[in-house]
Amino acid sequence: MRIRKMVAITADPTLSTKVAKNCSQQPRVVTEEIHGLIKVYKDGHVERPQIVPCVTSNTLAPELGITSHDIVIDKFTGVWARFYVPNCSGNKLPLLVYFHGGGFCVGSAAWSCYHDFLARLAAKAGCIIMSVNYRLAPENPLPAAYDDGIKALMWVKQQATYSTRELWSSKCDFSRMFLAGDSAGANIAYNVVTRLNFSVALRGIILIQPFFGGEGRTHSEKYMVQPPHSALSLGTSDTYWRLSLPSGSSRDHPWSNPTAKGINKMEMKKLSMPIMVCVSELDILKDRNMELCNALAMSGSKVECLMSKGVGHAFQVLSKSQISQTRASEMISHIKAFINR
Repeated sequence: MRIRKMVAITADPTLSTKVAKNCSQQPRVVTEEIHGLIKVYKDGHVERPQIVPCVTSNTLAPELGITSHDIVIDKFTGVWARFYVPNCSGNKLPLLVYFHGGGFCVGSAAWSCYHDFLARLAAKAGCIIMSVNYRLAPENPLPAAYDDGIKALMWVKQQATYSTRELWSSKCDFSRMFLAGDSAGANIAYNVVTRLNFSVALRGIILIQPFFGGEGRTHSEKYMVQPPHSALSLGTSDTYWRLSLPSGSSRDHPWSNPTAKGINKMEMKKLSMPIMVCVSELDILKDRNMELCNALAMSGSKVECLMSKGVGHAFQVLSKSQISQTRASEMISHIKAFINR
């Protein structure tokens, strides 16, 4: 008979604590970063520093004559919208459904810069604005933002069908509805229209510095010199696309580069409405925006192009310079004319 010796093993009670401590001290690996805006880690964690303050809807100056409030659009996804309603009586007002910018990855309908700009736009243009707070990438890559945009329009259609006691709907002329956005928000507006069926009637689209890309570089992307704190550089643009497009996609994906393979007949039909494209002279997207204008015009769309001289990307929300304020006022005047024809 073989006798086995039993060896007693005494566990070190501090061992698990030491292991946990060592694991917690290991640096987290950053896979993508846009300084000051977003940091994405290998484990999927995402950080977004509060570079722009978020404000509540009731922070507007009384002299603007605008009432603002938030409404949840979809409890399941958490999508909500901020409304801006002029305090006027009389004729009902057109509705502008708006999508904020931020490369699909940052931004909010509660950002102070959008809150101030859209309140001013609603007051000056005499329209109701519904600013949609859609889901962000990379947690929710495209087409999540497009789906949220369509959901918002379906929600509006439902409000028009069933009478509600909401202030905005009581003042809204649902037969005069426009879609608008700036930067990535303009991309969302464009792609929402091309994905819509014909159950939602739109009077026009307003694309402000629309965020599109491509594998081939345009002249303005290669040579437009940007200031140190520019809202959009070529490197920033590429990062946004990596974070937002479906995995494995290139920047020539139709959602990023709709002109790469041409605008198909179905899209042409859906885009057969007045379109206003606002372009900034010092924006790296200038040439790509002009290419889109030309492609839309060639496809038969009624395109109006506004070129803002001496300003860059997102100047209307991010710059307080005198020239930016002047150009923003000019832009608002053109938008007012566009929606009140």
